[in-house]
Amino acid sequence: MRELAYVNAIREAIQQEMRRDETVFVVGQDVRGGVYPHTLDLIEEFGEERIVDTPISESAMHGTAFGSALQGYRPIVDFMFASTAMTVFTETAIMTGQQYFLHGSKRPVPLVMTGAWGIGKRTANDHAMPIHGYYSRAPGLRVVIPSTPYDAKGIFTAAIRDNNPVMIPWCTGIMMLKGDVPEESYELPLDKASVKRAGSDVTVLANSEQLQFALKVADKLSDEISMEVIDPISFSPIDMETILSSLEKTNRIVIVDEDWESGGFAATVSARIVEQAFDLLDAPIQRVCFPNMPIPGGYMEDYLRPNPEKIESAVRYVCA
Repeated sequence: MRELAYVNAIREAIQQEMRRDETVFVVGQDVRGGVYPHTLDLIEEFGEERIVDTPISESAMHGTAFGSALQGYRPIVDFMFASTAMTVFTETAIMTGQQYFLHGSKRPVPLVMTGAWGIGKRTANDHAMPIHGYYSRAPGLRVVIPSTPYDAKGIFTAAIRDNNPVMIPWCTGIMMLKGDVPEESYELPLDKASVKRAGSDVTVLANSEQLQFALKVADKLSDEISMEVIDPISFSPIDMETILSSLEKTNRIVIVDEDWESGGFAATVSARIVEQAFDLLDAPIQRVCFPNMPIPGGYMEDYLRPNPEKIESAVRYVCA
């Protein structure tokens, strides 16, 4: 099977869906210029009516896509940086997420919202900020983050075809990560976690670049500790069945996420484990997250974000 970079897997999913379904189009800031490669050169094939540049206005981007989705189109709104979607949170999360439900499932909203994020690339708070924790609390909105090239293509394809609004923040830290990706089109479930490495001593839940860090730690500790590494993929809804099934084997869990530690994905999963499976725990749940402070620019990011050393320390703690 051929190898493809993560960002190019996203591009291929968009391209194949635009070829398959003429109602699919992309709208966003500088999507014709291809600031990120996932929209590069699409203008050459699909033209200006389907690769739609907007001013620097998140309201314009989302409003164009949202209105089009209600009229039967399948738009992809690209905010360039996912964090800028927060400037229109009411529209992107609350109005979009609840529309389908409030109309008795009679008015689908086949809308994909996406943008880049990721700590560690010196882009500071305005561009690096994780948003999946905020958006996963919005009823009716699917929130997914693929962490491998294979998953990226399958998740984007499924999201474009889905009748629910889907938010897909993708991580710049794995933008050029390469992996096996089939040439043909395929879908992956939007509500299922994926076990990336089987193990028996401790469950480690990690996504995006942190998944790659967790897998490196698993390799390093393989002679001492057997780590089961799970990519959650879906942040709303959360696949607790896969997580609890793993916990039944390991009885220990470390949750790694670049989101802030208060009120984020790791906090939600921790609460659900305590509510649903407290008796399975042989050690306290450990969370490896970003502290509750703005993301600084420059080298200070490296001291604050989750990293392999912090993951290893948490794993050793719960397995002591």
